[in-house]
Amino acid sequence: MREKIVHHAVEMFLNYGFKSVTMDDIANALGISKKTIYQHFDNKTKLVEATVMHVFEIISEGIDAICALGKNPIEEIYEIKQFVMTHLKDEKSSPQYQLQKYYPSISSNLKQKQFEVMQSCVKANLERGIAMGIYRPNLNVEFISRIYFNSMIAIKDKDLFPLQYFSMNEIMEYFIEYHLRGICTSRGRDTLNQFINDQS
Repeated sequence: MREKIVHHAVEMFLNYGFKSVTMDDIANALGISKKTIYQHFDNKTKLVEATVMHVFEIISEGIDAICALGKNPIEEIYEIKQFVMTHLKDEKSSPQYQLQKYYPSISSNLKQKQFEVMQSCVKANLERGIAMGIYRPNLNVEFISRIYFNSMIAIKDKDLFPLQYFSMNEIMEYFIEYHLRGICTSRGRDTLNQFINDQS
């Protein structure tokens, strides 16, 4: 039952937001009493934390699996982006932004975990790209990986990037191309242009 509650809560939180979905909403969707939910979770904050960590684990495992394939580093970045967007429902409800606003301690814990996963993944991607000659050889890998992570957090700020101007998918596409054009060699840019043309 606990897994069933988490699974449904994930769907509802990602579609409608952490703030607007109530324990009553989740109970009604599952056809159970609110009391049943409280047998597994003391309060909504505990349920939010469980759902956030559940999604984090799924995404982390997926990213690790993509990285293990050893694809071209440029293609790898786009594949990870597609995987994440699929699991976050295109972030229509701005879950990360709402989490930061209404559940700051959960958000802070998640950010630290995300940083650890992304840091190792992005550094490995950069080092492989440099070795293959598609990323510039003089890149400071530590600096670029941290800028990349910070930018990924920043583009989810709905005050900076309102949804009426950009969909989350568009923002991710713009940012990834911006990032890659800054670090690619001329050979890397040819690969990037070919990849973008093939996608369109």
